[in-house]
Amino acid sequence: MNDEVTFWPSGRSVKVKPGTTLLDAARRAGVPIATRCGGKAACFMCKVAVRPESMLQPIADIERRKLAGLDENHIRLACQAKAAGKVVVDVPLDPLRAAVARQLAKQAEEDDLW
Repeated sequence: MNDEVTFWPSGRSVKVKPGTTLLDAARRAGVPIATRCGGKAACFMCKVAVRPESMLQPIADIERRKLAGLDENHIRLACQAKAAGKVVVDVPLDPLRAAVARQLAKQAEEDDLW
């Protein structure tokens, strides 16, 4: 187990075998990543941002087609992207938490105006 995957914002890291998907690494690290398709690149829910310095195996055609250019912005499907060294992943908030965060930020801005 030479590869290491670190997930942000939690900061959790896990050592994995080369070729381990980011979704499997996240599960081992206790980091929740939403998915409905069981890792078959069908639901598009497991999008994550992979930092540019990360070492991943080359993107497969199925993932490239699904992402339709988002991979150029370092977005990958956690169920398809495979570790090939040190990887740093930014996991987005789940939709409910993101909505709450936006609402709290909006409320804070409104409070500052008073």
